Amino acid sequence: MSAVTSRPPRHEQRNVLPWLVMPALLMFLGFAVLPLVGVFALSFTTWDGIGAIHATGLTSWRKVLSDPGLPHALWVTFLVMAVSWAVQTPASILIGVFLAGRQRYRAVLGVVYFIPLMLSSAAIAIAYKALLNPNFGLGAGLDIDLLSQDWLGRPGLAFGVIIFVVSWQFVPFHSLIYQGGVQQIPKSLYEAAQLDGAGRVRQFFSITLPQLKYTIITSSTLMVVGSLTFFDLIFVLTEGGPGDATRVLALDMYKRGFQASLMGPASVIAVILVLVGLLLALLLRRLGGRDAGASQLEGV
Repeated sequence: MSAVTSRPPRHEQRNVLPWLVMPALLMFLGFAVLPLVGVFALSFTTWDGIGAIHATGLTSWRKVLSDPGLPHALWVTFLVMAVSWAVQTPASILIGVFLAGRQRYRAVLGVVYFIPLMLSSAAIAIAYKALLNPNFGLGAGLDIDLLSQDWLGRPGLAFGVIIFVVSWQFVPFHSLIYQGGVQQIPKSLYEAAQLDGAGRVRQFFSITLPQLKYTIITSSTLMVVGSLTFFDLIFVLTEGGPGDATRVLALDMYKRGFQASLMGPASVIAVILVLVGLLLALLLRRLGGRDAGASQLEGV
């Protein structure tokens, strides 16, 4: 006879659960909570990054909040956030729906589309900066006047280049999210729509988009909060220029902290970024209208 295995009592399972959670909790405390507390504490000090740290109360906060460049940096940050979301979301949904098909070649295209996400943002910025060089770039090599413009030297063009490069890099990630969301939609909904005479366009707007509601909220949260940390790509492409046309908060924090050696004001901007990210994440969560863990398959 084979030995009969018995489950451990329920109270023993409950005693083991805290020990299973402990490693992840320690990692979160060590690499998320403690650094955040440290940055918050530094925002009330004066420090050049090398010497002694001197507590100065609200001096750094007053200096940053009274700086006329802060509203401009906030405006550029929100503008990059809004425009990149408006460009990435429709493109990601369409590509995700396309990749959710069953044709064989779509799997190959899915791998090709995912390549930009595997590359370093700094490497991507260096490559685009070389391609867009008006003297030695792609336009000069192909002798095309349209591509030979001063893309990174004019405010409007520089902003458009940043939006294009950001979208080119991160659309594959969000397309993968939407691909998974589309694949969860029951085929019976589409079969019933076909029996009612609905075409593909009508099915997309009447079935696919409504069923992707919570996927869109999840993707938008990652997109919006992630846009607050755009730094390396903008730093390599424009360094915040021309002038301050592309100087976002993350870049402003770097310039204050590591170029001007003002760690107190830089910490203030870091705290502002965290607060803005939390508020936006909570706002998008509220837009869901119910538990974010609920199923997106309404009416099934």
